Amino acid sequence: MLFENKYIQQRIEKANNLRELGVNPYSNESKRNTTISKYLNVNSDIYQKEEKREENRHYTVAGRIKFFRLMGKASFLKIEDESGILQVYVARDNLPEGFYNDVFKKNVEVGDIIEVSGYPFVTNKGELSLHVHSLSILTKAISPLPEKYHGIQDKELRYRQRYLDLIMNSQVRKTFHIRSKVISLTRRFFENKGFLEVETPMMHPIPGGANAKPFVTHHNALGVDRYLRIAPELYLKRLIVGGFEAVFEINRNFRNEGMDATHNPEFTSIEFYWAYKTYKDLIAITKEYFEYLFEHLDLPNILPYGEFEIDFSKFTEVPLIESLTTIGGVPAEITQDKDKILAYLKQNNLEANENLNLGQLQGELFDAFVEDKLINPTFITEYPVEISPLARRNDEKPHLTDRFELFIAGKEIANAFSELNDPLDQLERFEAQMAAKDKGDDEAHEMDEDFVNALSYGMAPTAGQGIGIDRLVMMLTNEHSIRDVLLFPAMKPIKHEIDLLADEE
Repeated sequence: MLFENKYIQQRIEKANNLRELGVNPYSNESKRNTTISKYLNVNSDIYQKEEKREENRHYTVAGRIKFFRLMGKASFLKIEDESGILQVYVARDNLPEGFYNDVFKKNVEVGDIIEVSGYPFVTNKGELSLHVHSLSILTKAISPLPEKYHGIQDKELRYRQRYLDLIMNSQVRKTFHIRSKVISLTRRFFENKGFLEVETPMMHPIPGGANAKPFVTHHNALGVDRYLRIAPELYLKRLIVGGFEAVFEINRNFRNEGMDATHNPEFTSIEFYWAYKTYKDLIAITKEYFEYLFEHLDLPNILPYGEFEIDFSKFTEVPLIESLTTIGGVPAEITQDKDKILAYLKQNNLEANENLNLGQLQGELFDAFVEDKLINPTFITEYPVEISPLARRNDEKPHLTDRFELFIAGKEIANAFSELNDPLDQLERFEAQMAAKDKGDDEAHEMDEDFVNALSYGMAPTAGQGIGIDRLVMMLTNEHSIRDVLLFPAMKPIKHEIDLLADEE
């Protein structure tokens, strides 16, 4: 049960003591007039003064107590807000009579959120601090924080109790600040390019837009099943049919797949569609997008990522079939023969599904022998038609598509192509996907007759792209698990949650 721990009980008792003393342990009144970072910045000139204090300056700051050193008639505390950490000096004789001994010493501790007012000074050890002349308790924390020097060692606990992780680790907060900036900058970049931000349905009557297994829910009023969206692609392209020429959407997608270092059941992406453009135009705008991000995030072009260094100034393009040989080391004579690919996969102790067609097997070769070798940003182009059900065929090589995927540090970051706008070709692709589904491929694309019907009214030549925001943030922050860039990642239920579910059944 909650709050049975003896240390929590002691803190609850202190909260009750405060109430008995007439102090609300959960006040809603605050007079804070600056943040800690602003306080430190505006008062940095005191270091240069002979008298290292400014009693005529008055500030009120607030934050959580992260360190507490009690010294009889005075105490040093360190409090933290979102912007930084500040040392404050609290002396008995500067506070109302009895407050220091009866209220402060007995009932205030690490984890509590307080507000302090006073003037700036520099300690004998050279630290800019705040000399307190008034103190109020804003929030009494009844659960103690983890021990300062060891923090939270259990990563699963960090993900389950992200609030505690954020309290204890300023670097985690920094990661999520960067994530928010990436989303904001992405929106600004595309708006500056003339794109219109739109919103499309999150619940679809037909799962589509990508090859993946959907989550299923039920709409009670309509009496029908709905599918959490795999991707917004088909709705965004309907808008291009309708006459919009440049649209984008930043939002969540949902895929009922396994979880690993780069996959979470829900994830964030931007998808954008651009009329009268080709996939080659998308390569150009993607390079420009990365330049924009790096400039506005003030990042160097070369970033560490684990054992690698990624040079974001070096983008290369390689056709998929060529990459199998030049990067993956697969003999060229194998790459165009289904039976030889199957034998090669078996020879290398890899699964060889004889039901896959040539294009799908070429994709298997790429996944096994090429993908993890793509460290610097690499556009892999010319994907086989069989694994690109929504992409336009190449005019000169109709068995290939005008498509690319962008890989960085061995991970797919973006998928893009010149869109298929021939309704008859699209219908044939959907029919081929349905045949694959009949053979047991539960990730094959569903038939979407309304989308084919939309294409029949004519869609301008269009290029479209999706960029995975989560994986991009991983690259920029040197994080190696997607759960470290998601505030609340999906987690398996813990035992008492499982017991509650069993009770409900």
